[in-house]
Amino acid sequence: MAIGRESVEKLLKFKSTKWKTSITRIESNKISIRGYPLEDLIGTLSFPEMIYLLIIGNLPSKKEAMMLEAILVSFSDHGVTPPSTQVARLMASTGSPLNNCVSGGILSFGKHHAGALENCMKLLQEGVKDYTGSIDSPKDIKKIAEVEIEKFIQNNRKIPGFGHRYHDMDPRAPKLIEVAQKYGFCGIHTQLALAIQEIISEIKGIKMNVDGANAGILSDMAFDWQVGSGIFMIGRLPGLISHIYEEKTREPPFRKFFGVDEIYYNGVEERILSKGLHHPKIDNNYND
Repeated sequence: MAIGRESVEKLLKFKSTKWKTSITRIESNKISIRGYPLEDLIGTLSFPEMIYLLIIGNLPSKKEAMMLEAILVSFSDHGVTPPSTQVARLMASTGSPLNNCVSGGILSFGKHHAGALENCMKLLQEGVKDYTGSIDSPKDIKKIAEVEIEKFIQNNRKIPGFGHRYHDMDPRAPKLIEVAQKYGFCGIHTQLALAIQEIISEIKGIKMNVDGANAGILSDMAFDWQVGSGIFMIGRLPGLISHIYEEKTREPPFRKFFGVDEIYYNGVEERILSKGLHHPKIDNNYND
């Protein structure tokens, strides 16, 4: 079958490309995101709807958009208690520009801070995926919960998404579950998170936190666990910016966290350098 000139040109162009993306097409005087002209999206989509479109690839339903919005709001801020906020404010006090301060805050996210969402999403998604039996009732979900809890107990690890340094009961978690039930996103992953909470609450009195609740909900909304930290960052970014701005406009520069008298030195006691101590002469002609 003969191939037309236009088809040949397209084929050659395709083979010569050095970068492939299915997210956004850029052409002269044209920007299309996931197939939609950007000018049609401006003034039409909310920011949560745009985030959903970019990450998932399709436009969300009204309930999906409202659920994602609630999730982002729940992540917005936690005062000056998180290390990331402290880092961002401390950098702001040195006179660093906004983008550097934001970067510092985000770069301080790690497995002990801000990593729980992604890790909990992975736990829930893989727990459901790897279960070999049928999942037809709450008893089946409880079996998965018991298996996952046992894994962490055997490795002496904390279960991500449960427990909080400042809250015996994170007020965000039950509210998020309530909203998820309202919009229809309390699916198998959220039910698994609740089953885990029921078991460890009886054992240790530990409750689900904001990450545990959102991990279940986001998983039921078809978000891959690998974008978990990214979603947290989107939600926390406005909070970081507000703290940086407050530090720059309301606080004196070079923030002093504590005085010298509040620093406890626990190294070796003061030593005296012997007068006869000297370094050996360096041979400049030394060859390896």
